[in-house]
Amino acid sequence: EIPKSVPKDFQLKMAEGKQVREKIEKISEEVRDDNPYSRLMALKRMGVVENYEDIRTFSCLIVGLGGIGSVVGEMLTRCGIGKLLLFDYDKVELANMNRLFFRPEHLGFTKVEASAKTLTEINPDVIFETHDYNITTLDSYDKFMNSIAQGGIDGKPVDLVLCCVDNYAARMT
Repeated sequence: EIPKSVPKDFQLKMAEGKQVREKIEKISEEVRDDNPYSRLMALKRMGVVENYEDIRTFSCLIVGLGGIGSVVGEMLTRCGIGKLLLFDYDKVELANMNRLFFRPEHLGFTKVEASAKTLTEINPDVIFETHDYNITTLDSYDKFMNSIAQGGIDGKPVDLVLCCVDNYAARMT
């Protein structure tokens, strides 16, 4: 059952299995319960960061969506990064349930599909791009390098590449 403290319009969307909120065009500094960025914008008010809203102009490529990559993807999504490029060729298995953010209904899906679905539900403001292939093969390596060079926002290079893989061959690529 949906808690009564959830706003009525959210309750209706949740009951129908729809996305709870629409995309937010401009990050607001206003501290309100319905502003998903208000707590993060406190970093700006405290002087920790100068322009928090600029996070939307950055892109990050994550290779490997296991124990580390799935958590990194979730945290960057919650912070409102502009774009995430997700790379993994594995499928969600029952063995993933006890340590990753995957859920039983994800069984059999590729990790990039399941991740993009969950992360979009968490924050629809983020752009997700999924790549379900092994980057260590010769053909895939060229596609991977192209994603680094042109996969960022507006066709620019990605700002950050994170290696979160659990196998030696991918780590050496």
